[in-house]
Amino acid sequence: MPPTLTENDRGVSTRNEKARAPAPLPLEGMRVLDLCQVMAGPFCCMLLGDTGADVIKVEPPGNGDQTRGAMGFKLKGNDSLGFMNLNRNKRSIALDLKNQYGREAFYELVKTADVVVENYRPGVTARLGIDYEKLSEIKPGLIYASISGFGQTGPWSDRPGFDLMAQAMTGIIAITGHPGQPPVRAGVPVADLGCGLFALYAVLSAYIGKQKTGVGQYIDSSLFESALALTIWDTAQYWGTGKRPEPIGTANRMSAPYQAVKAKDGYFVLGANNARLWERLCKVVGRPELVSDPRFATIPDRLARIPELIAEIEKQLATRSADEWVELMLAAGVPAAPILNLADALDSDHAKARQMVMELEHPVEGSVRSLGFPVKFSGTPPVVRLPPPLLGEQSAEIMREIGIADDGVEALRRGGAFGGP
Repeated sequence: MPPTLTENDRGVSTRNEKARAPAPLPLEGMRVLDLCQVMAGPFCCMLLGDTGADVIKVEPPGNGDQTRGAMGFKLKGNDSLGFMNLNRNKRSIALDLKNQYGREAFYELVKTADVVVENYRPGVTARLGIDYEKLSEIKPGLIYASISGFGQTGPWSDRPGFDLMAQAMTGIIAITGHPGQPPVRAGVPVADLGCGLFALYAVLSAYIGKQKTGVGQYIDSSLFESALALTIWDTAQYWGTGKRPEPIGTANRMSAPYQAVKAKDGYFVLGANNARLWERLCKVVGRPELVSDPRFATIPDRLARIPELIAEIEKQLATRSADEWVELMLAAGVPAAPILNLADALDSDHAKARQMVMELEHPVEGSVRSLGFPVKFSGTPPVVRLPPPLLGEQSAEIMREIGIADDGVEALRRGGAFGGP
């Protein structure tokens, strides 16, 4: 297992900073085999590693996880920054699972594992002999999570599993963007990342359950279901009114005004999504009479007349800059915010205060920027114990760790377990 680091190594805790022995990270003792590529599965496994799990990334020899070579630009080495943002706190072993020696080495590794996460297309793991049925015989009590585009069953199960397709086939693209404009996908891969988070919650739930029963289980997680599960307001509108939701730009289906609005020099966002905030907004923009205007008396009234409503507000907003309006509205208790680009968001004082940009020390790249931990723990803060691994960096180390002697490791190498002749 990777060494336990000191409290200093773990980073800054937000409370109780007294000198004391560091508490073990919550998932220390859990071993996860990450057979995933690209985003959803690697994201799930990285979050497990951040809180202490020993995550072993099992990669195909040669190129490894295809994200290593993604993004169209390189630094010093062969691995993309996208790969690094998804694979900290992991070790890498390169195993050819189509090779008998590679498969046997993998089976030995499974005997030491608590969790396996894979994102092959449905049916591939059975052909390789690494499916849940086979591995649960080798390791009773195993938790095995499959991540795919559309799940292991159903008429779409054999379709390619990409975020774009999941967004398209769950209605997300159909409700994103502005009315009458070409289709737009959500700017971030919500199906991929949402699936990674749902898989994480399922793995942790199964792991906690296993502590009580001793029984593992199989988890079937898909991009399709994860993306569909996020359409809460939209499905509520459809079932409640019988009307198919359409794109509404930055507006909200449940209340108005709640969207981007235009000031003298550009746009900002505001949210007056209840009667009290609506009254405050009307006052701060100098239009108190709008509160008693029958066109906008209730939330349903305002939702029914969003273009008309925003036009009335923007008449006043055109007199000041976006920054001035944000300041005035926040002072009046009306939620508002500037629209930052990503560079500004990352460089903001708040992102710095919340440690959302951190530096990783990489064996090839040196110091590399990475996104920080999105949640803070008072007693056991997540820690970068390991940088994103080079392909197969710990192959021999991991084999020795599970009891295979040096001559056995060499025999595996000669047999092609790690790739090559």
